[in-house]
Amino acid sequence: MARLRPVRPAGWWPEALLAAAFAALTLGLAGGALLGWDLGMRSFVDEHRPTVLYWLARAGNLLGQGGYLTEICLVLAVLLAWRRHSVRPVLPVLVALALTFCTLTPLKHWTDRAAPHAWQLAHPEHFGSGGVSYPSGHIVNAIVWYGVLVLLLSRWLPPVWRQVIRVVPPAVLCVTTVYLGYHWLTDTVAGLFFGLLLDRIMRRMPWDDLPLGGLLRRSDWDRPAVEARRAPSARQAESQAPPRMTRTTS
Repeated sequence: MARLRPVRPAGWWPEALLAAAFAALTLGLAGGALLGWDLGMRSFVDEHRPTVLYWLARAGNLLGQGGYLTEICLVLAVLLAWRRHSVRPVLPVLVALALTFCTLTPLKHWTDRAAPHAWQLAHPEHFGSGGVSYPSGHIVNAIVWYGVLVLLLSRWLPPVWRQVIRVVPPAVLCVTTVYLGYHWLTDTVAGLFFGLLLDRIMRRMPWDDLPLGGLLRRSDWDRPAVEARRAPSARQAESQAPPRMTRTTS
């Protein structure tokens, strides 16, 4: 049986904490809590949005286009699958697509929350006002799909760049989605909780060890997704070793 991969921080307490925070926030909003904060933030950003900052935020918000991220990851995964003669690079893309769609879609329809600038509504901040604003799909998709992108490119990315790709786009989107009035503040916070929860689930998956069935095994299409570097032969190791110091006698 394939064993789950270790993640940091270790243990399941981060998942439990994220799930509890998301549930508490959702139930609180359903009961009318924190709605004043959302309204106050909407008024603040609407009054402080000069043209330059508006267009900078619009540019930054392009980092959260889930459709483009999915397509980029899928194309990259197919290329890697062909190169490595393995279906495994495609697995994270398919699982991420199913995981985000099967969770975000029912949550958005259940909460049924309108966007901040649905001015035709008396109280768009309430659940049941008619919309798909909660939780923020921009944030959830950014956390999950940039994580998939890092996984696919992990062979070529140094650790510092993996962190940059994982952290910077979601952080930018946390600001731009609220600043542009695309989402309520609590939409974005909920998306952060939920996205990190899904990301930890994805990072635990043992992609190279999942059983794929006898057909793929016999056809040799179940190779590891990450190519292992071959160990040098004895002759290569000897040729690559530094020259030995020899003593000379007079």
